[in-house]
Amino acid sequence: MIENNNARRTGNRLAHLKLASGAAALALALSAVPVSLPSPAFAQSYTFTDVAIEGNRRVEPGTILSYAGIARGQTVNAAELNEAYQRIQGSGLFEEVEIVPQGGTLLIRVVEFPTVNQISIEGNRAIDDDALLPQVQTQSRRVYSPSQAEADADAIADAYVQQGRVAARVQPRVIRRSDNRVDLVFEVFEGGVAEVERIGFAGNSQYSDRRLRRAIQTKQAGFLRAIIASDTFIEERINFDRQALSDFYASRGYVDFRVTGVNAELSEERDAYFLTFNVEEGQQFRFGGVSVSSDLPEVNAPLFREAVRVRPGTVYSPSLVERDVARLERLAIREGLDFIRVEPRITRNDRDLSLNVNYVLTRGERIFVERIDIEGNTTTLDRVVRRQFDTVEGDPFNPREIRETAERIRALGFFRNAEVNAREGSSPQEVIVDVDVEEQPTGSISFGGSYSTSSGFGIQVGFSERNFLGRGQQLAFQVSTGVSNQRYSFNFTEPALLGRDLAFGLDLSYAETNRDNSEYNTAIGTFSPSLTFPIAENADLQVRYTARYNDLSIPDESEVGQIVRSEAARGEQVESSVGYTLSYDTRRTGLDPTAGVLLEFSQDFGGLGGDQQFIKTAARASAQRLVYNEEVTLRATVEAGALNYQGDGSRVTDRYFLGTSRMRGFEPGGIGPREFDDGGDIDDALGGNYFAVARFEAEFPLGLPEEYGISGGVFYDVGNLWGLDETNDNVLYEDGALRQVVGVSLFWTTPLGPLRFNFSEALQKESEDKAQNFEFTISTDF
Repeated sequence: MIENNNARRTGNRLAHLKLASGAAALALALSAVPVSLPSPAFAQSYTFTDVAIEGNRRVEPGTILSYAGIARGQTVNAAELNEAYQRIQGSGLFEEVEIVPQGGTLLIRVVEFPTVNQISIEGNRAIDDDALLPQVQTQSRRVYSPSQAEADADAIADAYVQQGRVAARVQPRVIRRSDNRVDLVFEVFEGGVAEVERIGFAGNSQYSDRRLRRAIQTKQAGFLRAIIASDTFIEERINFDRQALSDFYASRGYVDFRVTGVNAELSEERDAYFLTFNVEEGQQFRFGGVSVSSDLPEVNAPLFREAVRVRPGTVYSPSLVERDVARLERLAIREGLDFIRVEPRITRNDRDLSLNVNYVLTRGERIFVERIDIEGNTTTLDRVVRRQFDTVEGDPFNPREIRETAERIRALGFFRNAEVNAREGSSPQEVIVDVDVEEQPTGSISFGGSYSTSSGFGIQVGFSERNFLGRGQQLAFQVSTGVSNQRYSFNFTEPALLGRDLAFGLDLSYAETNRDNSEYNTAIGTFSPSLTFPIAENADLQVRYTARYNDLSIPDESEVGQIVRSEAARGEQVESSVGYTLSYDTRRTGLDPTAGVLLEFSQDFGGLGGDQQFIKTAARASAQRLVYNEEVTLRATVEAGALNYQGDGSRVTDRYFLGTSRMRGFEPGGIGPREFDDGGDIDDALGGNYFAVARFEAEFPLGLPEEYGISGGVFYDVGNLWGLDETNDNVLYEDGALRQVVGVSLFWTTPLGPLRFNFSEALQKESEDKAQNFEFTISTDF
């Protein structure tokens, strides 16, 4: 086994000229060719009548002569012979070269570089061969090149550096085979992952290190470092973090913020980095005067001024200005004004720390979109990418719309990378928009198990695909089975029905329970298609149809009360209803990056066929705000619902129940009306036709190392569940009082998802309510 750098040293040692004349030897010595022969010091010229070539197998003699550049009968001196040698050696075809003048004959001896038989990589575990071999430019059955092998080794090492293994070393070695062939082996020493041990900030006073660490992508290494990739040091990610910090401060009015430098210190063990971001925050600015102006006669400036949403006194944010620019340009299109550009001109007032914004409407260049080219989408259909454009071929070109389109394409989540650029088309008045994407996996399969004292062991199997058949459709189904319950669900969403901003959804489900937390059995199946479309900025409307099969039965040995028994006597029922949901969501697009609001109102009207006539109404309002320099998160939710069933009224399978998702501190069915006898044989949770709940909570750091991902919280819930269509003397709490719960929470962000542990105590409850002092859930946003 011979190292390639040894091969290079051998080539340099053997690369010398043997000249018969001592004078020529001295001349070559003066030309820095490493030979040493005793000779008198005088120059000599040569004329060769013949050139002989030895040692070549694959390379034609004519090729070698062309590199030498010496013709028969040509008079040459020692310097020209040296240049001929350098040209032959520099061709990269030969391991050894000798030029030997022998009277009137010039003898050229060569040893050709071997051909590469096969290429392999050894010692790699963290990165597979399939990911490393594309970095290698050396090819089998081609001439071996030591310099290219070194370059390939560097490329493999760079692949490890991108994964944070800065100590990785790659050594190319060659194994000699017969017939002048070699096997090229890259021996890899991977080393350990260089983690980010600590992230610090210098120069920040408005926001703590803890808050700024949440704004960047790189994370500190924690005790789960073996499975967390975001704590690995990757140099390219640092550039992204610099931009993330700039965006964070800019959205909060700090227009002068800048990152002056990033110090990355490698530990002595070369297995960890210490990062320090040096920042200058500057002052926070707010919007001052906001105006709209134009010297174009066809522009109605007051009309455009009414479309501006930013108000004086609001904390300045470039994104708010960008949204106003988009609104004004859309208004110009609706008014039939083409090629109108909105230029925000900002005047700075350092005295009161305000920025005056004047939106100037001007006439832009008359440039059209010639065509849109999409490349790299091996799975996703062109139309899925193309429908993210508000622009089509032939429309006026708007650079801002192209930037927004690029963001929408990236937000799809179908592509690992997406670049959208414009270039000049067939004429200066036309542009071609190039979209270059790189696909990534969009499907997942999940398997799980569960156990509870009431329902025993259970198995869950699920499949989801966010880009079904490359059409941008979402498809998911799940099967959950246990000893006493089974549930099957299927969900399908077409986000652009008929190529429009109209989402079609289809939900199918079927669930059976067999005395699960009750003394009765249920079978419920639903079929619900829906259409969802925007009606205003941040506002959507969903309309739907729902068909619901509902069966309630009682086993012979069950002890149930009179109400459930009478409801079960109705047998199987089918409901048919139409409904709608209005939603308003500013959690991502609101004026304040530290706050958000979600409002929902829905109604379903039963009686379009089926066995029941009813009206079901529900409403929810949620809000969130970050306070104390965004260290503490405050959340509040108010939720209510009402059922109004005609005829025989609602059944236990129709009514509301308050469980952990709506009110913490109680078991599912733990509060509200229930039929109960003093002997304890009957204890049926009946649910209620009405409910109202208010939830308040605060989340805050606990002072633990941030890399643990652990924070704390406190909460207070108050609510009630009431109302039945049928009652008797054994029914309790039909008009029960409010229940109140306080508790503390432990939030833990893990690679498996955000987990939440609640410890609660009921401040106010009824005697037969079922309290639950501890629960473990998956944490979700409001």
